[in-house]
Amino acid sequence: MSVKVENLENNMAKLTVEVDNAEFLKAIDTAYNKNKGRFNLQGFRKGKAPKAMIEKMYGPQVFFEDALNEILDKTYPAAAKESGLEIVSRPEIGVEQIGTDKNLIYTATVAVKPEVTLGEYKGVTVEKADTTVSAKEVNEKLKQELEKNARVIDVDRAIKKNDIATIDFVGSVDGKEFEGGKGEDYPLTIGSGTFIPGFEDQLIGHKAGETVDVNVTFPEEYGAKDLAGKAALFKTTIKAVKEKQVPAADDEFASEVSEFDTLDEYKKDLKKSLKELKEKSATTANENSVIAKVVENATVEIPQPMIDAQLDNMVYDYQMRLQQQGIPMDQYLKITGQTVEQVREQMKPSAERNIKTSLVIEAVMKAENITVSDERVDEEFKKIAEQYKMEVADLMKNVTDSQKESMKKDLAFQETVDFLVSEANLVKPEKKSKKAEKDEEETSEN
Repeated sequence: MSVKVENLENNMAKLTVEVDNAEFLKAIDTAYNKNKGRFNLQGFRKGKAPKAMIEKMYGPQVFFEDALNEILDKTYPAAAKESGLEIVSRPEIGVEQIGTDKNLIYTATVAVKPEVTLGEYKGVTVEKADTTVSAKEVNEKLKQELEKNARVIDVDRAIKKNDIATIDFVGSVDGKEFEGGKGEDYPLTIGSGTFIPGFEDQLIGHKAGETVDVNVTFPEEYGAKDLAGKAALFKTTIKAVKEKQVPAADDEFASEVSEFDTLDEYKKDLKKSLKELKEKSATTANENSVIAKVVENATVEIPQPMIDAQLDNMVYDYQMRLQQQGIPMDQYLKITGQTVEQVREQMKPSAERNIKTSLVIEAVMKAENITVSDERVDEEFKKIAEQYKMEVADLMKNVTDSQKESMKKDLAFQETVDFLVSEANLVKPEKKSKKAEKDEEETSEN
């Protein structure tokens, strides 16, 4: 096997791999043995037809595809290693030459880990995370607690905004029902914007037991192209109307949900809890601010296949989270009127930011020669064993070399972040005037 490397633009490269004809012929034999049971030739029992007869009947290339896959599995990892490139994407394979009487030549176009040009990374100035708690934040937290303790009761009246209507609906376009346009016992909060624009407003003023013709038009940018821009009719039956009753913010509420007798005491406790939370999250917030500034100062050109691979992982993770909530991805897309491509496009900025952040931190790690010893890794596994009340030896029996290496990389990453924060200039945020604080409080209370 021989490997030639051609560097392309935008951190891409092409490997040209030549494999001896003898190896390709062996791969054809392997493909024949794997697939001969699929062929039924007259005069032979199924699976007993000779390779030459099958090739004569179906053409000499009948086993080429499987043989090529066999060769790729065996040769590409070695070719990638021989290239000396730091490859960060799956290969895009092309066949240059193939046949039973010639060497196999294929190409693998790959993305290469891009070089990072660091800007200022030591001594960057960022605003320090503010741990003060404003009256507005206390009032917002109080509102959340009130909402959590709200009662939902059935009401015998016409629907108003913020009511919860339980509905059955059947959607149709040009008199024909469409997929995903039917639902039963759906709890719809009026004014939530969950359904197509205009749908919820048309239920206002109607009561339980009524059937309403809801006429709407799907947005032009709606994900399902067969529905985009089309007028639709939803036959909607209102089965129940519920009202959310939020308790009043008073001493009685405070005494019911806490150990305090007055609302003022309860709000002081809420402020104390918010302060503790802010102080705990300040470390992470400061890290994020410093990292964002260091990344902003750096320059790196990310190859598209690297972004695509990151998006594949992000979409898969999102799909798994939806599945855990009992929502299949296709149903989610139908409800939201999106396509997978639109979801990927929404995630793209995050994907690019995640990749760039990782590359920049690695570049700083290299520039500052930040490393983690094996002893430091052992200490971390010891902590994990203590956390799970295990013997270290028992834990280490199940830890692979790759997991140890992953732990070492994670620790080095965090040490690099700690270094950047220690070098940064964290400045206090500008203090708000008393008037601004008062305006915020009044706005929150209103």
